This record gives sequence, C-alpha cells and structure tokens, in this order.
Amino acid sequence: MRLVFFCLILITVNKGFCQKWSFEYWHDGKLVLEEGDTLRGKIKYEINSDIIEIDQNNRLQSFTARKVIYYEIFDAITSIYRQFYSIPYSATGGYKTPIFFELLSEGKLTLLAREALEYKSSSVGYYGYGSISRWILVNKYFVLNNKGVVEEFSGRKSDLLLLMEKRDDEVRKFMKSNKLDIDHKYDLARVFTFYNSLFPTSN
Repeated sequence: MRLVFFCLILITVNKGFCQKWSFEYWHDGKLVLEEGDTLRGKIKYEINSDIIEIDQNNRLQSFTARKVIYYEIFDAITSIYRQFYSIPYSATGGYKTPIFFELLSEGKLTLLAREALEYKSSSVGYYGYGSISRWILVNKYFVLNNKGVVEEFSGRKSDLLLLMEKRDDEVRKFMKSNKLDIDHKYDLARVFTFYNSLFPTSN
C-alpha cells in the first residue's frame, strides 16, 4: 500500500514539473525598435528582466524594454498570436521605467498582463497526506485607462464589476451566458473585449 501511495506521489510530482512555459522557447515573431526598425526572426523573452532576444539566421541580438516599442510572437506552446508593448510604469508611484506588458484587450479599458513565477505548496494523495512544492506560472493584470494611466488590477470579480460599474449588468449577463471563468486569462480578456465593444470609441 505504501509503495502504491509513493508511486502516486511521484506521478503527481512529475506532472507538476512537466509544464511547458512559453518564455523557455523560441517563437516566430517580429519587434519594432525605438528607432523605427523592424526585425523579424525567432524571439525568446525573459519574464524577470524585461529583455528579449531575437535570432536572425543565427545572429543573436538582445534588447531591453527601453529600446523596443513592441514585439509580437506566434506562441509555439499555445499557438496564439501575442503582442507585447513597452510602457513606462512604476509600482510605487515614483520614477517610471519602460517594462513589457502583454496586450489582452484594447479600448476604453485596456487589459494588460505580465507573467511571473510563484513558488507554491499543495497537498498530494488521499486525505491531503503529504505535500509538494513547485513553481507555477501566474498572470498579474493591469488596466490602462483612457487617460494613459496603468494601474494594477486584482482580477477579482467584485473589482471587475466595480471597474465596469456603469455597464456591470450587461457584463454580468455576458459572463453568465458564455460561462466565463475570469480566473482564466483569455476568459478575462473576452470580458474586457465585450465591455469595450459597448462604446463606439475609446474616448
């Protein structure tokens, strides 16, 4: 019995460590430099240092968010086109420096995201006996309003409806009819896209 239980734990651990993270791979894409040049090739991004690398026929170049306006990739893991913009931001309200944000929805309220790794523990086995710790990929969300201000967004439903308070009934119905779970990145993006569609312009 103990051997079976031990094997179950090993299977669970192996599944946890076999995750594929997009930042570990090279993706087809392009980037636009501050000077206006457009470079195409294989792109790999670093989530901790806001540095991207581009491979053009085995010629490697690295750029910080200060040198890049935006870049886009066809994600080799999710098979989805993704766009990232360099936007000045300060978490403390002080001096702002350019960092990369992924664009998820654009309009009256523009939804942005940044990936991060968090180390978490979880129970394994029956009755919660035993635990494992592992790195997981999370998304931290931000909202760019029509005044050009970027603010962190919790992603909670209560804060979402408060943010969209003048159209919250319509948003609530849209979420329910489409069975959207805003804990999922692209479901949350769909909610923002719907909300933005309710306004003829982004003014």
